[in-house]
Amino acid sequence: MRNKVVPARFRAVVLFAVGCAGLSGCQSYPDESLARGAEAYRSLQATARPADAVYRIGPFDRLSIAVYGEPSLSFAELPVDAEGRFDYPLIGTVEAAGLTTSELTRQIKARLDEGLYNDARVTIFVKGSASQYVTVEGAVNEPGRFELPQGRATLLEMIAQAKSPSRTAKLDQVMVFRMQDGQRMGAVFNLVDIRTGAAEDPPLRGGDMVVVNTSAVKGAFRDFLLTAPFFNTFRVF
Repeated sequence: MRNKVVPARFRAVVLFAVGCAGLSGCQSYPDESLARGAEAYRSLQATARPADAVYRIGPFDRLSIAVYGEPSLSFAELPVDAEGRFDYPLIGTVEAAGLTTSELTRQIKARLDEGLYNDARVTIFVKGSASQYVTVEGAVNEPGRFELPQGRATLLEMIAQAKSPSRTAKLDQVMVFRMQDGQRMGAVFNLVDIRTGAAEDPPLRGGDMVVVNTSAVKGAFRDFLLTAPFFNTFRVF
């Protein structure tokens, strides 16, 4: 799912870059301090969420709930409200925030089995997560904020969500920025190598920002980084 509302802070980064293009004081972009090659992959891997990390349901997530043989209790998409709750037939309000899908499954099953059913077969998964989005900006055909399918996707998959790079894209300068321990870090990847199989397609996580470089914004990011202390790279300036 695609959401065209891009956070204002990130939009400002790209607009600043465009405005800075052509100014004599701008330096090379992307900045030389950004991780590249094998170091870029190591950086993403080092800041990746553990493979065994368990996702916990949050406000505005969308759930799919199925009860075997009970279509009236099955929902292809059931939204969690701002308080982390939702109403469910026969059992009323369900407190979902902070629970894993396994924990929520057990809770709903137990409440259905209390005088209503005998061993209800309940299946739940997160269809859409409000926290699992990646922003794609720069030289792509449709920049925006995109939901991670099932909470996971690769760099190439997310660029495809943005309708592929534009004709002016510099495919060897695709940047991924990520927040880690309160710092924003970044790395540069070569999309040509990824497409041809010469390099791996790195996995992304919710909150990442992808910027596909173009000659139109060359030289802008270094000046911006120097004036924005919240914006750091894998190798801090």
